[in-house]
Amino acid sequence: MYNGIINVYKEQGYTSFDVCALMRGIAGQRKVGHTGTLDPQAEGVLPVCLGNATKLCDMLTDKTKEYVADFMLGKKTDTLDIWGTVIEERTPVVSEDALREAILSFAGGYEQLPPMYSAKKVDGKRLYDLARAGKEIERKPVFVEIHEIEILKMDYPNVTIRVKCGKGTYIRSLCEDIAAKVGELACMTALKRTAVSNFTADKALKLSDLQVLKDEGRLAEAVIPTDFAFADYEAFIVRKDFRKLLDNGNKLALHMIDNKTKLMDGEIVRIYNDEKVFTGLYLFVKAEGCLKPFKMFLGE
Repeated sequence: MYNGIINVYKEQGYTSFDVCALMRGIAGQRKVGHTGTLDPQAEGVLPVCLGNATKLCDMLTDKTKEYVADFMLGKKTDTLDIWGTVIEERTPVVSEDALREAILSFAGGYEQLPPMYSAKKVDGKRLYDLARAGKEIERKPVFVEIHEIEILKMDYPNVTIRVKCGKGTYIRSLCEDIAAKVGELACMTALKRTAVSNFTADKALKLSDLQVLKDEGRLAEAVIPTDFAFADYEAFIVRKDFRKLLDNGNKLALHMIDNKTKLMDGEIVRIYNDEKVFTGLYLFVKAEGCLKPFKMFLGE
């Protein structure tokens, strides 16, 4: 069984579920999970977790993501993208300067209303299921973080933007909200996810590439170690004398690790055994002066 992450480049036409189903066949194992839904019409980075790495799926969903999106002014659809049913059309009149100012004003974040055509659940039901049934329900705006936003191209009324954002940001909604700020209509026309945390599009592999690697007996070359996903966390090695405590998933006192860094209360760190094998993530509890298991990755 493979344990780790494969940086998949999802092509248009595939759902995230399709990618996982195909990866089960390619990897020859059932324990496969993705790290955040990407619309069928969208393309780009979709890290797929294998084996014990599936434990981190929810953690990668929370990571910062980067997108390149195209949108056009003058058209509104029910899905907020070009593939939906047109609800309204009108010729845009906003100036390019005013539009540029509006786009850049979203840096930092704002209260965003989740779109009806989305995988978000309300009262246990997916919004897109309700939308397909012709129902629209009340939704509450959610604050979303926009770490960076820049204009890559403006070919009025078409615009290309790059967005680096936090969890739960809908780029389709952002495009519509930008237009609404200047009294215009808009719909997204293309979307590419260029990064999920430190997984980037330039190093992602298409399913066809992975099938070739499998056929050549080289699929293991594409499997990235689980701890790569947590490269921004501090790393510590547990001393050999305390290996048994680590293997049994016990708490760790600070004198048991090669701790040379002052830890903050609630900080999550990477823990390795004395053979430098990644064991899991631990949470520092200042009041107890110890590290508690947060998520373990040894075993299946």
